[in-house]
Amino acid sequence: MARNIITGIDIGTYHIKVVIADASEKNEKGFPKIISVGTAESRGLRHGYIVNIQDVTDSIKEAIERAESHTEIKVKKAFVSVGGIGLGSITATSSVIITRADSEITSLDVKKVQEQCEKDIPTSSSLNKKIIHSIPLYFKIDGKIALGKPEGMKGNRLEVKTLYITCLEHHLNDIIQAVEDIGINVQDVMASPIAASLVTLTKSQKIAGCVLANIGAETVSIAVFENNIPVSLEIFPIGSTDITNDIALGLKVPLEEAEQIKIGAITGSSYPRKKLEEIVYARLSDIFELIEAHLKKIGRNELLPAGIIITGGGSGLTNIEELAKVSLKLPSRIGTIHLGIQEKQSYKDSTWAVAYGLCILGTHSNEDVPLDSSSRIIENSKKTIKAWLKQFLP
Repeated sequence: MARNIITGIDIGTYHIKVVIADASEKNEKGFPKIISVGTAESRGLRHGYIVNIQDVTDSIKEAIERAESHTEIKVKKAFVSVGGIGLGSITATSSVIITRADSEITSLDVKKVQEQCEKDIPTSSSLNKKIIHSIPLYFKIDGKIALGKPEGMKGNRLEVKTLYITCLEHHLNDIIQAVEDIGINVQDVMASPIAASLVTLTKSQKIAGCVLANIGAETVSIAVFENNIPVSLEIFPIGSTDITNDIALGLKVPLEEAEQIKIGAITGSSYPRKKLEEIVYARLSDIFELIEAHLKKIGRNELLPAGIIITGGGSGLTNIEELAKVSLKLPSRIGTIHLGIQEKQSYKDSTWAVAYGLCILGTHSNEDVPLDSSSRIIENSKKTIKAWLKQFLP
């Protein structure tokens, strides 16, 4: 069988991660088989957005070269993640009158109401932003929720509520340029929390209701799922680097030592254990308070049966699971993935979830599913994300 090579590039504030997979071979979960991985330290990024495009390009090139060094494959195209504080979400609701004399809803009516919904997004919410994903949360026919696809049903008025995941336009353009400057064609982009959900969440978790929290170096991103679709996405400008800074100040140690203490690489009686725990718990409590406030805002606090799944570099902190459970009054667990390669144990942790999720997105790149016109990311794009998003449609 000929190889169908897919590359995912996760551009994080702390690390650039690259996963090269073969879609023609599947692992035990039906995911594309990992051929190689590569990582490099991120430079030129702050809170997930680009401040020096050349530094970011060099970091991506380094990660790509490390991934290529383990295989004979030369990366020419890739799927890329979008994260950082430039990422956000908007919900909008619109309705249209059914045009046919017999009141039957057609695909034209569905397209019309979705286009109208996008037009109804307030200018203040969409200024300088580009829609990267459009996910219908529900359709209503004459005020009643439509179970299944609305096409073929009858009614006088069709209503839709849609979740729009957006990104700052200049940030998106910078990311694409940084990748393409090293001769790699960007096939499509995907919001980091959505990409991570593909490999860290089960279908039953997404149906019951859960929140996926990625604690990165300088940002915390959360995606809330219910009925197997994302219903909300939020980014907070706080991360595990803030914990490192707090440890450095609290224990009066250099930043490098504070980082080693945080990850547990330095142990012993050279610093007060109780004070360290107080410092870490104080900052983690701040993070979980922000998550709790967002869940209250969307009416989901204490109402997600599958609880919170924690990923990212900050997920390795001691007792974070228990603190999340107490703070949010929800079941809590650390997200894990298994890449199926033997090189290093660290590749099994969830910090690789975004890059691997992008490879799973790539397995749908040849599907032709006519959805809405919302995924307007790259000119002449195949809109591959829409093929994968078909599972989100009612």
